[in-house]
Amino acid sequence: MEGSEAAKAANKMLFVKTIKEIKQIIKNWRKEGLSIALVPTMGYLHEGHLSLIKKAASENDRVIVSVFVNPTQFGPNEDLDNYPSDIERDKKLCESAGASLVFNPEVSEMYYDNACTVVSVKNLTSMLCGASRPGHFDGVCTVVSKLFNITTPDKAYFGEKDAQQLAVIKRMVRDLNFDVEIIGCPIIREQDGLAKSSRNTYLSDKERKAATVLSRSLNKAKEALSKGEKDVSVIKKIIIDEINTEPLAKIDYVEIVDSLSLSEVSKIETPVLIAIAVFFGKTRLIDNFTWDNN
Repeated sequence: MEGSEAAKAANKMLFVKTIKEIKQIIKNWRKEGLSIALVPTMGYLHEGHLSLIKKAASENDRVIVSVFVNPTQFGPNEDLDNYPSDIERDKKLCESAGASLVFNPEVSEMYYDNACTVVSVKNLTSMLCGASRPGHFDGVCTVVSKLFNITTPDKAYFGEKDAQQLAVIKRMVRDLNFDVEIIGCPIIREQDGLAKSSRNTYLSDKERKAATVLSRSLNKAKEALSKGEKDVSVIKKIIIDEINTEPLAKIDYVEIVDSLSLSEVSKIETPVLIAIAVFFGKTRLIDNFTWDNN
């Protein structure tokens, strides 16, 4: 094999299904002194995921993308059975974005039948999506902990659209002394402002059009904040009133919390997370922004 062909073959993206195999590959990478990044996903990738992979590839020698629909973070009446999946499409997208390896384990590979260990982060998970989806973050933290232990990344990349998840993961990493740097990456949006999400595929045409009210409501809040409004109740009313102009929208929550502790605030004096969750039919979408006027 010619030198250039050998180099190309050496850099060909790998597809791995087992923990044993990925650990051996990572062991070899470590022997070469290579830096390793992890981008955890549940698959059905979109431009938001690809932005994480591209950033990871620009900052690390090797990028692992996990594609695993984690059952433990879904509630009994949620969309686990219908969650979109297309691994062949995901593999092509991962490779085009610069991934080195796709890790796509089966549920039986990731969880023992008699497993009795759960990773739980208290306080930060009792509000926002944690209040609406009890047990969700236990599932997230448990699977992310397992992925960190399996892949031992130097850095891991998460989207800021899941702002509470990002805050919870950062706290878990700090509290449990994981030797990994957590990188948050900006929300990627459609041209009409809707945040990219795998769940957008569930929306009917009418619901998809209606969902643009999410970004519109947040933009109105930004306008008020930029003009000096600091009263939480006023900002929340602006968001709620705008969402309620859309008949297909059903509010789950509109919250303004401290961006680090996720605790409630009554006045906006420190950096805050302004987060919303809204149902369109059976589909629950989230959006947010962080405000720091200092």
